[in-house]
Amino acid sequence: MKTSFASGLMALTLALGLGSFAAVAQETTTTEGTAAEAVEIKDFSLGSPDAKVKITEYASFTCPHCAHFHSDVFKPLKAEYIDTGKVEFTYREVYFDRYGLWAAMVARCGGDMRYFGISEILFETQSEWPASDDPNVVVENLKKIGRTAGMEDAALDACMKDAATAEAMVAHFDANMKADDVQGTPTLFVNGTKHSNMSYGELKAIIEAELAK
Repeated sequence: MKTSFASGLMALTLALGLGSFAAVAQETTTTEGTAAEAVEIKDFSLGSPDAKVKITEYASFTCPHCAHFHSDVFKPLKAEYIDTGKVEFTYREVYFDRYGLWAAMVARCGGDMRYFGISEILFETQSEWPASDDPNVVVENLKKIGRTAGMEDAALDACMKDAATAEAMVAHFDANMKADDVQGTPTLFVNGTKHSNMSYGELKAIIEAELAK
């Protein structure tokens, strides 16, 4: 998925999305303008921190190209390079719409132990959970995914009503996209070099070249 990003407009759009979500979830925590700065947002990683090759992916849970990447490229990448300690992989969330933001909130609610498992479910069922114009339906679909991952409704509700964290996530996303000049998803950085979407064979060749240095 490719798009241009005007930071101010995107932040406003997502803020409006958050407002709609707050109405759906009800009783969302009221936050001050500086709340986003007070919440620390991290990116989630897999693999050895000592790996010679570092890969960062920018992706959205509502991006069809990202779902395809995680099905056809990420799975063999994980088996061949991440699980073997040759690659450290970091996922950076992109929010094109409020549904993608809400999905990321649920994934983060699972913490380090569940984040990538929930992410896999979100991508595998991408044609299902956001397939409604009714935000209430999408919220319930996301909660079902959370329950599948072993979370209880009380924890899910707390995460999904956390406006301060949502605002901080948007600020974190906006800053990263601007700093790395990311114009679409999926976008990959392999040892700091930016690449667009590619096949596993193409990515494997880049990784092998980096490992051989």
